Amino acid sequence: MEIFFIALFFLVLALLGVPLFVIISALAMLLFYQSDISLQAMLVEWPTIADSPTLMAIPLFTFAGYILAYSKTPERMVFFSRAALGWLPGGEAIVALVACAVFTAFTGASGVTIIALGGLLYPMLIKQQYGESFSLGLLTSSGSLGLLFPPSLPIILYSLVASVSIDKLFIAGILPGILLIVMLSSYSLYRGRHLELPKQSFSFKELIPAAAKAKWEIPLPILILVGFYAGWFTLTDAALFTVAYALVIEIFIYKDIRLGQLPEIARESMVLVGAILLILGSALGLTNFLIDAKIPMVILDFMREFIHSKLVFLIFLNIFLLIVGLMMDIFSAIIVIVPLLLPIAHEFGVNPVHLGIIFLTNLEIGYSTPPVGLNLFIASFRFEKPIVKLYRATLPFIGIMLLALIVITYVPDLSLILIEWFNIK
Repeated sequence: MEIFFIALFFLVLALLGVPLFVIISALAMLLFYQSDISLQAMLVEWPTIADSPTLMAIPLFTFAGYILAYSKTPERMVFFSRAALGWLPGGEAIVALVACAVFTAFTGASGVTIIALGGLLYPMLIKQQYGESFSLGLLTSSGSLGLLFPPSLPIILYSLVASVSIDKLFIAGILPGILLIVMLSSYSLYRGRHLELPKQSFSFKELIPAAAKAKWEIPLPILILVGFYAGWFTLTDAALFTVAYALVIEIFIYKDIRLGQLPEIARESMVLVGAILLILGSALGLTNFLIDAKIPMVILDFMREFIHSKLVFLIFLNIFLLIVGLMMDIFSAIIVIVPLLLPIAHEFGVNPVHLGIIFLTNLEIGYSTPPVGLNLFIASFRFEKPIVKLYRATLPFIGIMLLALIVITYVPDLSLILIEWFNIK
């Protein structure tokens, strides 16, 4: 009964808007106080975390993403995507999907994507005679579409928390991420034919100028991946290269950003980094208590009693993670939930890399799932629409993403085949 009231108390604090790191820290301290486990256990993981090169990459990639968000990169990206793909039936919708996926991969935050690209893509879709509901649903759900692509911050954070090779995670997310885009694009193609949208022919006269305008941004993801996997630089080097590249092209070549704007951009980007580090620190304390108290083993014993196969475990895993995605942001969920899931997933023979892709896909869907998915509130604010309208608008897209999740979950080769193909150790 006492545990019930403690849980209820912290739930009320969360509903009242108390910062998550405060709640987690207070809960950890209370649990340590009521047990005979030393408080020193809260600090066990910090030397390992602090020495990890992955940790340094987080603020660097975040800063680079915000530089691109502040510049005119979104406009150039949309212009190029439209010239390359706009001729397809439903091409404008595919342009929106691809643009959002690429932009989210670099910013690591779906909210930034909706705010930065929404003002460009929503009028474009409406002008091309897509319905309001389709346009809102597409942009809301695709705001988190690029989280499986490198150098996405959630992938880096999962690698840090789960102690899984970032090389494997970067390449493991490529095919599942493409699957999501292809399935959503197929639906867009169907709607494009169904709505009898105006035809747009492919034209090199449009593509070449569009590519010329974005010629400095188009190679960036390719340079990062090739350099990283060719061994030219480490993850931290890749992050430093991305920041330097973004600064040079946006300040000195495109001149979209003034040097005087950099302090403001740095401040805004580091607010996100600071939030991640605060949650990371407090969550590690709570996680260490749970591990020392053998909570994962208690959960595992409970699951063994009712779950006897990997298939059933994966079903329950997806249901649980979809609920987590409704209640927590992706960074908090990775830090708090992943350490508890890893030993349980290992018991049922789930590869930790595959688990990471399943985890991120679920949280990606959770961003747009009613009633409290974060993308719904951001889109409601950005497009000035009632949130109930967004609930209805996102349902077809959530349904398609859930189908993709089933494939990603039960076809592990989709996540692991490229690792074996490129023989990544």
